Amino acid sequence: MVFMIIIRFCVFPTIIAFLQFVWFMNYFFVKTLDFIFPGKQPRVVRTPEERFDDLEAVGYTFRPNYVELPIGAGKKLPRLHYVDEGPRDGRETILCLHGEPSWSFLYRHMIHMFAKAGYRVIAPDFIGFGKSDKYTQPDSYTHDMHTMTLRLLLDYLNLRRITLVCQDWGGPIGLTVVKDSPHLFSRIVVMNTGLPVAYEPATIANDFMYITPFLLWRSIAQVFGTYLPIRQLFKFALKGSVPSEVLNGYCAPFPTSVYKAGAKAWPLLIPVISNTPFSSEMYETREFLAKAWTKEALILFADGDKITAGWKKTFLKVLPNAVNKTVVGAGHFLQEDKGKEVANHIISFIEEKM
Repeated sequence: MVFMIIIRFCVFPTIIAFLQFVWFMNYFFVKTLDFIFPGKQPRVVRTPEERFDDLEAVGYTFRPNYVELPIGAGKKLPRLHYVDEGPRDGRETILCLHGEPSWSFLYRHMIHMFAKAGYRVIAPDFIGFGKSDKYTQPDSYTHDMHTMTLRLLLDYLNLRRITLVCQDWGGPIGLTVVKDSPHLFSRIVVMNTGLPVAYEPATIANDFMYITPFLLWRSIAQVFGTYLPIRQLFKFALKGSVPSEVLNGYCAPFPTSVYKAGAKAWPLLIPVISNTPFSSEMYETREFLAKAWTKEALILFADGDKITAGWKKTFLKVLPNAVNKTVVGAGHFLQEDKGKEVANHIISFIEEKM
């Protein structure tokens, strides 16, 4: 315990401060070069389909579905990819939302199990990830853009009786939509996610133990930017020995740095101290869950996730009647580490066997 306190109060802040200095110098250098040697790149790029050719061998066997959605500025509408498996007239629909820097590939084992159990499963790739189109400028990615994307998809598919399953950034996006359209949802499952708000100077000391791992990750994403090492990130975050073919699956959407603007942008949306519109949205979502959400909820966090561990207590507070389960032996990407176990928990929860 003492060792962890030293790490989180001394070592992590020192590393974060150094990374912030590196980021500032890099930002200044890059902006100077851009001014002297202005370049031009397309506003939207699309990952070549052949990048995904070998994924059936590791369980990603789903037929692709695409829809062009009226989001963002520009003449060309970005194309969104989503998985749609299981019976169209299934008992209910399970909506699986990924986060940073993953895509629907993360849910592949769970999708098979949900569909086999008789549920329709929808798993979109957010714009900037997976098989969906990708803006090349980080400032094109906002919380409003992602939530609008999800709203338009739900409307396009005319979905009702939805069980939301969300992890990482799928939480802030999915739960915002639940707040705004609660009639569409039957229940929620929150996994290794959070509803981050701006930290006030008076309370930040109490939360410092919990927020330093995420601030470290935020600083790493800020420094690496569009050169974020996706393979190394998953190799570090996943538990046990991960086959190269699986790592290839997570890297497939990003053939070059041009495709990683979305992965760069997401961590930087999190407020630290200064308040932001996103922070206000998260406050409202917390209030909605605490005061207005009366339907079922499952809190499903892994024991080995250090990034979001501190946010579990937030969900326990705002959802006091939720079923609370811990997935042992899994890390941040619990869908990959313990996908079958997680799917079984969710099926049991839906069928009220918990």
